[in-house]
Amino acid sequence: MRRLLCVHVLLCCLSMAHPFCPSQCTCVFHGRTDGTGTRSVLCNDPDMSDIPVNVPVDTVKLRIEKTAIRRIPTEAFYYLVDLRYLWITYNSITSVDTASFYNLKVLHELRLDGNMIAIFPWESLKEMPRLRTLDLHNNRLTNVPTEAIPYLLNITYLDLSSNKFSTLPSDLMDIWPPFNGLPVSTNASQKVVLGLQDNPWFCDCKISKLIEMSKMADTPVVLMDLFLTCAGPENLAGVLFQRAELDNCVKPSVMTSATKITSPLGSNVLLRCDATGFPTPTLYWAKSDGSPVNNTVQESPGDGIRWSIMSLHGIVYKDAGNYSCKAKNVAGNAEATISLSVAGTFSTTIPPPRPGTGTGPTSLGTTFIPPTDISSSPFVTSTVLPRTSTVSAVPRKPKTTPSSGLQKGSLKQTKSQQGGNGRKLAADEKSKKSDASKSVKDLKIVEETADSAVLLWTADGLPNEAPLTVVYSPYGEDDSKRTVETNAGSGKVLLDGLSSGMRYSVCLFAKGSAAGKDPCIDFYTLDNIEDDGQNQLFMIISGIACALVLPLIALLIYKILALYCKGSSTELDVEELEKESYVKFETISMKQRTMNSHPTELWARRPTHESERMLLCSRSSIDSQMTYKSDSSRSEYLC
Repeated sequence: MRRLLCVHVLLCCLSMAHPFCPSQCTCVFHGRTDGTGTRSVLCNDPDMSDIPVNVPVDTVKLRIEKTAIRRIPTEAFYYLVDLRYLWITYNSITSVDTASFYNLKVLHELRLDGNMIAIFPWESLKEMPRLRTLDLHNNRLTNVPTEAIPYLLNITYLDLSSNKFSTLPSDLMDIWPPFNGLPVSTNASQKVVLGLQDNPWFCDCKISKLIEMSKMADTPVVLMDLFLTCAGPENLAGVLFQRAELDNCVKPSVMTSATKITSPLGSNVLLRCDATGFPTPTLYWAKSDGSPVNNTVQESPGDGIRWSIMSLHGIVYKDAGNYSCKAKNVAGNAEATISLSVAGTFSTTIPPPRPGTGTGPTSLGTTFIPPTDISSSPFVTSTVLPRTSTVSAVPRKPKTTPSSGLQKGSLKQTKSQQGGNGRKLAADEKSKKSDASKSVKDLKIVEETADSAVLLWTADGLPNEAPLTVVYSPYGEDDSKRTVETNAGSGKVLLDGLSSGMRYSVCLFAKGSAAGKDPCIDFYTLDNIEDDGQNQLFMIISGIACALVLPLIALLIYKILALYCKGSSTELDVEELEKESYVKFETISMKQRTMNSHPTELWARRPTHESERMLLCSRSSIDSQMTYKSDSSRSEYLC
């Protein structure tokens, strides 16, 4: 009996130690013969409205499907440290918190398809460094922000199909070959799968890289559906990506003024590059060692064109290296490199020793030797000068010993070497002065017009093929500088593209000249004569218009005065009209018949006032109505 009781207690303990499974879920343990295994949990109860919180901690795969869950709260799975597969599919989720996937360090696959997510917290992907599969299809997403691109670098399966995307950031395509600059690999394990179908794509320059990728035959990026179509603009609606031709969308191209430049130590250097493309590309400089690049200016003289200049003043050895001018727009990237080398050395001159009465130990002074790791330096020479120091002010006569004789010989040799070196330094200084005397002078401006001018100079000692750089800009506006490359022998250069009536500053830089010694001059452009011509034309047109309008105004005033004067004589006109009237109203009535009367005289005329009365009192269109009661009766009027 006691044994049965012990067995029952042991079974109860084992059942309590077994991981607890949520009531609305199904837990399955996939064991192996060696006693190890994995656990998967499936939760698909339609009445479930919250993420379960009592999932076994050793769960490797969690599936939550076809439930009424609407939100994934903060740190919903933080205790599932072994979770590798998380499927939350075909639910009613509309909100995902930024920290919902906290502590899922080994998660490999995240599927959230079939929900109603409109905003996805892309920054939450940094909590899942091993994530490779991200499935967001059949949601309501509209865009992928540029800030999310760093979190998608390791994703090899990205499904964004059946959403509401109309565009993607241009930089997103740059994380995959061939746009990231890495060689294209044929290894199938390095393929990237993209699902982008069933979205209303607006085909413009922003997705030009995606359209170009869809046309590639062999690319490491595999599209789930090759038949992507454009929904806009109107002229491309319904057109396949493979057949879409974008207007006004051109990749940048970069050109530099030179590919290799060697300049003396301490000189000023200007590096220029020009870029074309549409939309107009942006330019920026970068050095191969990653050091910052300053003192750059750029300008866009028109659509699709931009240039940039980087200036280096008093260059030293650390300025040597490769400088890249990079151009970028939504259609692509391009760059060009300029290699800068610095020629020359630094030498340190040690003052000669003061005369003393005694000699002491001799110490050697060394000159500055440039760093040997700079490949741009063609050669480096060093000059070793001796320097003696006095130790005593009391003169002593040296003993004539072999050692002292040897010391005297060495001192003579040192002095001769010092003298030779001194002569060499003097020659170097003389050559430097002669080089400094070679310069450009006598700058002057001639033939000024409203938009151009001619700069003249005199090359004093410079060879005809010596390169010169002309830099000019509006006075006080250093950000809008323009440059012209020429040579010393030409003696003049045309400065065009100027504005009328403005003050300009122009400087002439000669390679090898000392910093701050470059000649400069200011000048003014002429006022635009076309404006005066336009003003004269406007005055002529105004005069003609006035000559035509003034007579019309005078005629109108005359008519108004005539009508006004005519109104004052209205009464007089009425009287004259009555006198001149040829119509009189009379009434003809029957006469009384007599024996002696003439048979034809049967009618008699009545005064005018009776006829007028009869006319005004008649009711019909008939002038009068008469009733004959007898031959002698009078006529009656019906009024």
